[in-house]
Amino acid sequence: MSTATHTQSLQSQPIWPLYSVAQTQAIEHAAQADLPFYTLMQRAGLACARLALAIAPHAQTIWIACGSGNNGGDGLEAATQLKAWGKNPVVTWLGRDDRLPPDAQQAMTRARAAGVIFQTHIPASFDLAIDALLGIGAQRPPEGVMTDWLTAMQASASPVLCIDVPTGLRADTGEWQGPALSPQQTRHTLSLLTLKPGLFTASGRDAAGQVWFNDLGITTPHQAPCARLQQTSTPLPPKAHNTHKGSFGDVMVIGGAPGMTGAAVLASLGALHGGAGRVFAAALDPAASHSISAAHPALMVRAVDTLDLSQATVVCGCGGGDAIHAQLPRALSTAHRLVLDADALNAVARDPSLQTLLRQRHARHKPTVLTPHPLEAARLLNSTTAHVQQHRLNAAEKLADTFQCVVVLKGSGSIIAAHSQTPVINASGNALLATAGTGDVLAGLLGAYMTKGLSAWDASCQATYLHGHMADTWPAEGPALDAAQLAASVR
Repeated sequence: MSTATHTQSLQSQPIWPLYSVAQTQAIEHAAQADLPFYTLMQRAGLACARLALAIAPHAQTIWIACGSGNNGGDGLEAATQLKAWGKNPVVTWLGRDDRLPPDAQQAMTRARAAGVIFQTHIPASFDLAIDALLGIGAQRPPEGVMTDWLTAMQASASPVLCIDVPTGLRADTGEWQGPALSPQQTRHTLSLLTLKPGLFTASGRDAAGQVWFNDLGITTPHQAPCARLQQTSTPLPPKAHNTHKGSFGDVMVIGGAPGMTGAAVLASLGALHGGAGRVFAAALDPAASHSISAAHPALMVRAVDTLDLSQATVVCGCGGGDAIHAQLPRALSTAHRLVLDADALNAVARDPSLQTLLRQRHARHKPTVLTPHPLEAARLLNSTTAHVQQHRLNAAEKLADTFQCVVVLKGSGSIIAAHSQTPVINASGNALLATAGTGDVLAGLLGAYMTKGLSAWDASCQATYLHGHMADTWPAEGPALDAAQLAASVR
């Protein structure tokens, strides 16, 4: 029986297909029908044991918490392998021998024959913990003793390796149902057969830590993934020498009501440094025009009613307040390309007539991108923030289908969705972006990319990746990253 498979770092390729729980279970069932009994579980356990040694090569005592199903069986096989290599695996197990699935029963028999230690209590000390409690099919949150074990793992200074998915994480959605996570803990997840979308959005990135992948030697059938993971962007072609500012498009930023002009300025700077040929800043607070011109002479400050939107990319809503509502009928009707952010989204959510104008843009071949954070998405969907966060992929796709446009649902693992497109989960970005104004910079940057001849879809994917990448590469010894620093670093 061949068990040689290869565990990959996700950095080995820029784009990864992601598969739902239902798709993964279908792939697993088909593979089991074609392979000898216990092949997949033996491969999974061996892959886990090898990765455990790579993560913690000097570890001696390795605590493996096993559930009563096949995820626990993978952990039991890993224990057998680690015992054979001279390690001291200690298994705590939830379940009964007479209720084990056949593969997990075989794993239990092998582990006991190998002399693996079984005990009911958590080891007093351990160098590595392996979470083999619940797999991708789990629908209930962990409870009772399982919660106690997870809490002990997460409170430990030792690294944790999760088999397939962390117990408590919904593999399709990234919803976290387990005990509180510590951002300081070193966590790894070995995803088996396929990569699952919940590992990369919502709470998935915190729960999973560094994700590794092993396909267990199974070639994924030719079926469309439910999403794709984006880990890079495509460099834009170089600019020709014989060009001028008009060659690179106009971005017009409409926003900045009294007391909120900073948001419009940040969006304008994001567009300017993102490569737009000309950026027109139209603040809804007339008193701010002089101060904007004085502080940012590269911006072209204009009164909003003087702008010709018909040939430009319009970024609308940043800091717009209630005043943005009056600007939206013209923007929706006449803007050549349109990015709606912040208060523009709130206004659309409240006004069915604006929703109609938004839908009509698709029929008129006018590209539109919405950039909601979860609360704005909830308002547009007449839902709640919690529901959006629990179903991020579904929420982004529903928004895209409802309004026939591209949607960038911001947050950890931002999701880009469009009608008839496989959604993309963006892998870049971190908590440095959790500060006021960074979303305004993204809206402006996206507007700049739309002026470069990119489709609304490609512009959204590339701008979202670059926005997060700037935070990922921000020097730890440099100044604190705020929105103004972020806008300047786009260059």
